[in-house]
Amino acid sequence: MSKAGALDLASGLGGKIDKTEVLSAVEKYEKYHVCYGGEEEARKSNYTDMVNKYYDLVTSFYEYGWGESFHFAPRWKGESLRESIKRHEHFLALQLGLKPGQKVLDVGCGIGGPLRRIARFSLASITGLNNNEYQITRGKELNRTVGVDKTCNFVKYGCYKEIYRVLKPGQYFAAYEWCMTYAFDPNNQEHQKIKAEIEIGDGLPDIRLTGKCLEALKQAGFEVIWENDLAVDSPQPWYLPLDTSRISFSSFRLTAVGRFFTKNMVKALEFVGLAPPGSQRVQDFLEKAAEGLVEGGKREIFTPMYFFLARKPLSESQ
Repeated sequence: MSKAGALDLASGLGGKIDKTEVLSAVEKYEKYHVCYGGEEEARKSNYTDMVNKYYDLVTSFYEYGWGESFHFAPRWKGESLRESIKRHEHFLALQLGLKPGQKVLDVGCGIGGPLRRIARFSLASITGLNNNEYQITRGKELNRTVGVDKTCNFVKYGCYKEIYRVLKPGQYFAAYEWCMTYAFDPNNQEHQKIKAEIEIGDGLPDIRLTGKCLEALKQAGFEVIWENDLAVDSPQPWYLPLDTSRISFSSFRLTAVGRFFTKNMVKALEFVGLAPPGSQRVQDFLEKAAEGLVEGGKREIFTPMYFFLARKPLSESQ
C-alpha cells in the first residue's frame, strides 16, 4: 500500500491543474453530473475534459486512502485489503499466462500499482496505458522508486477497438469493468441515485450493464474465453473496506473515524494554504461515491469486478 502522508496528499491535490484553478475545475466537473443537473450526453461529448479533471483532482486522495492499486478484489475471511489486492493481481497474471520477457499492455493503469506488482511477479515488461498526464508522471516516479523503470513504462491510449488493433492474432486481453448488474432497474429512482453517486465520485460518464460490456467486446472483434462477475462469489463483500459500520486497523484511513480525521485534516490544510481551495469539495464527492458504492453493493445492482478473458482470433474467419 502507498505510504503517502498528509503533505503528499496536500502537494498532489489538483494534479496538473494550477493550484489557483482547482476550485473552478471542481465546479466545472460537478456540473457534468446528474447530482448537479448535468446530462449524460454532455459527459460523453466532453469525456476527455471530464475524466482528466477528475483524475487530476482525486488521484492524491486515492493514493492516500487506498494505496497505489485503484481497484477492489474478492476477499477471503481473515484476509486484509492489501493481501486481497496482491493476490488478485497475481491471479490476473496467471490467467494471462505471463512469462519473463513478454510484453504486456495494462489498459487504464492508474498510477501503476498493479503494473509494478505484476511485473515483479511475472518478470514481464509492461506498458501502462492511461489518458491522464498527472497519473502518468506519478506512475513513472513510482516506477523509478521501486526499480522497474527499465522494463515498465506509460503512454496515452484509446479503448477496446484500439486494443484489438494492436494485439497480434491469438494474444489475450483480460480486464475488470465497473458495471451495473441486471438487478439494476432504470425506472427505480433509488437505483438511479446510487448510479449517479458512483458516476460523480468515480469520473464515469455512464455505467454500462455487464451484457453491454460483453457486447462491446464482441463488436470490437474479440473472442470471449470466459467472463464472470467475481463479486458474486467473493467470501467477503467487495465493498467492506468502504462500509463505515466496520472497524479495521489495517485500513484505518477508510473507516468512519479515519475518514472523519481525513476530512478535518484536509479542511485544516486548505485553511492554512497547504492544500488548494476546492480540496474539501473533492473529498465531498468522493464520500458521496463511497456511499453509492456501498449501497450499490448491498443491493447487488453494481459490481466493480466484472472480469473477462478475451482473445484476438487467430484469423478473421474465426
